[in-house]
Amino acid sequence: MKKTIILAALLISLCVVLTLSAYRSVTSLLVPTGSGAHDGGNYLEREIEIPMNSSTAHIAAVLEEEGVIRNAVLFRIYARYLGYDQELQAGRYTLSTAMSMEEILEELRRGIVYKETVRFTIPEGFTLEQIGDRLEATGLVEAEYFLDASAKYESNEFDFLEEIPPDVYYRLEGYLFPDTYEVHADVTADELITLMLRRFKAEIDDEYGSRANALGFTLHQAVTMASLVEKEGQVAAEMPLISAVFHNRLQKDSMILLQSCATVQYALGETKPYLTNADLEVDSIYNTYIHPYLPPGPIGAPGKKALQAAVDPAPVEYLYFVSKEDGSGAHHFSSTLQEHNRFKAQAQRNRN
Repeated sequence: MKKTIILAALLISLCVVLTLSAYRSVTSLLVPTGSGAHDGGNYLEREIEIPMNSSTAHIAAVLEEEGVIRNAVLFRIYARYLGYDQELQAGRYTLSTAMSMEEILEELRRGIVYKETVRFTIPEGFTLEQIGDRLEATGLVEAEYFLDASAKYESNEFDFLEEIPPDVYYRLEGYLFPDTYEVHADVTADELITLMLRRFKAEIDDEYGSRANALGFTLHQAVTMASLVEKEGQVAAEMPLISAVFHNRLQKDSMILLQSCATVQYALGETKPYLTNADLEVDSIYNTYIHPYLPPGPIGAPGKKALQAAVDPAPVEYLYFVSKEDGSGAHHFSSTLQEHNRFKAQAQRNRN
């Protein structure tokens, strides 16, 4: 009797060992095929074509050959266990050796196929028209169609759009954040706009709005100020100084005109090396040489540094700035008209 009990215990122990061994073997076949699953090692992406009407067996063979699964037979069994074996879809997929067998099966079941992507960059200061031209150049959407879509765009996702006044040239001017984006080649104009607005929203938090309000600005006015700073400031370190000049002018009892050449360029619809006296008199609500205060809206897309400078001007008393005209993009700053005129004369000599 004692021998029988010992034998039974040995058999049970053997079954447990074999079961655990089998479990470990099967589990090891389900994990990603790439190395470094626990230490951030080497993973590879594979573009894999699954033909139409492929059987689960054929799909499994393709995946094993490409090295994204460890065992084709287990893949077939696991697909049947999950109930996916009749739901796997044809198409071109981007699968990674970092993906588990279950993750691969889920992608094939949902049909998350590879889509060609396009990468593009919107530089700081770009106007909406320039953004449209850039998007057309990348082959994503025609510029005219993009401008039309931006004029008609509606979304409950972005409260700040409600502040935009009706007399702006382009409604979304200044709100499509300048950055590098990567999108699917079949992206729509509305999807592009939403993507760039979300990127803008990520830069504008509640604290930003509070800082704008503390300066007597609405959020829209702060973005407008930032667009002027972006256009006038070629040297990032000078942006808070340029912002200070504009803020100081607005806060004067007699309110000095901003006299931003960038607003004139925007009103003209072109960038000139130098503006004439006639240019400075162009009849436009954006011309800050003839209209007091800020223009009705941004004159381009401000980047992060310009947005911050608009609500955090330098603690200086400057009222004027003029380009040094020495190729550096830097400016002379001054607090008096006499000093400003002296710097202007010096800049003129540098230009000649």
